[in-house]
Amino acid sequence: MAAEAPCLVGSLDHFVLTVASIERTCRFYREALGMAVVTFGLGRKALAFGRHKINLHEHGKEFEPKARQPMPGSGDFCLIAIEPVEAIARHLTTLGIAIEEGPVPRTGATGSIRSIYFRDPDGNLVEIANYP
Repeated sequence: MAAEAPCLVGSLDHFVLTVASIERTCRFYREALGMAVVTFGLGRKALAFGRHKINLHEHGKEFEPKARQPMPGSGDFCLIAIEPVEAIARHLTTLGIAIEEGPVPRTGATGSIRSIYFRDPDGNLVEIANYP
């Protein structure tokens, strides 16, 4: 049996979502989750929260380098909330955003979490969770 390689990664800085409309995506995440819309580089857009961000690429106008097959709606990710997921679910419902599942127990990166699931305008599956 081969020895395990030491982990060389310490945290997540950002990830990229390919979307159909950057304007629609920014509006959704700002209203639904209170993320800040930031501009960087040569007019690029990102969604900022805490010490992290989601960079946005518009489908057909992606920046290089990019994923081999960038497609809107192919994302599936989990974000840890600072508010209880029940309160977030109520807020999303008032905006007309359907909760697909939850609150339900799940397993996060460091232990048990309580999660809700919903979809953004492109159909990406967004999981919002709390650690106990």
